Order: sequence, then C-alpha cells, then structure tokens
Amino acid sequence: QVQLEESGGGLVQAGGSLRLSCAPSRRTFGGGAMGWFRQAPGKEREFVVAIRWSGGTTYYADSVKGRFTISRDNAKSTVYLQMNSLKPEDTAVYYCARTLRDLEDYQYYSGGYYSDWGQGTQVTVSS
Repeated sequence: QVQLEESGGGLVQAGGSLRLSCAPSRRTFGGGAMGWFRQAPGKEREFVVAIRWSGGTTYYADSVKGRFTISRDNAKSTVYLQMNSLKPEDTAVYYCARTLRDLEDYQYYSGGYYSDWGQGTQVTVSS
C-alpha cells in the first residue's frame, strides 16, 4: 500500500502564507486525483481542494478560492498546496488524499471517494 506523506504545516500569523506538500512513499502512475481535506477541532472533515493528474482540472472549496492554489509535479507524483492570505478559520489539520479512479466532478468534493490518506499536518493561523 502506498503511503502519503504531508509536510509544510506550521504556525503563521493571519495574512501569512504556507505551502504544503504531499508525496507518496513510492512513485505511482495512472489517473485519478489528489486532494486536500482539513479538520478543525470539534468540526467535521471538510474538502479544501483537489487536482486531477490527467489534465490538471482543479476543484476548490468556496472558502479558499482566490487564496489557495493547488499544483502538481507529475514526475514526482507530488502535489503542493500554496496557501496565501491565511485566516484564523483556516486553522486545522490538513490531510492529503488520493484516488486512483477518474471520478465524476461532484465526487472529488467527498472524502469517501479517496482511498489513501496521509497522517495530516497541523496548520495554525494566529490572529
């Protein structure tokens, strides 16, 4: 089983930036997509953003549009999440997830369609 490894979390002041990375334990090929989800204390996990390996189509939660950008490096099977203009409400544990399937557009927003998950990285935004 391929493991996903996140990095790049930390503590930042409101208005600041962070970049998260997610890489598999071994390079993988094929279709599907990578996504980021987050879970704040006392709240349910929520979708943040996803990107399809083939074609690079992206999907964003409304709450992060214009502030977060997802990108991919196909050669490394790695995805990056650039987070700008961070707000205290962005504070959460961020999880990387992967699906090897090509889904319907609406399915990319649901964690239930992703088969592999990372351990999570903490992002804390202070006011």
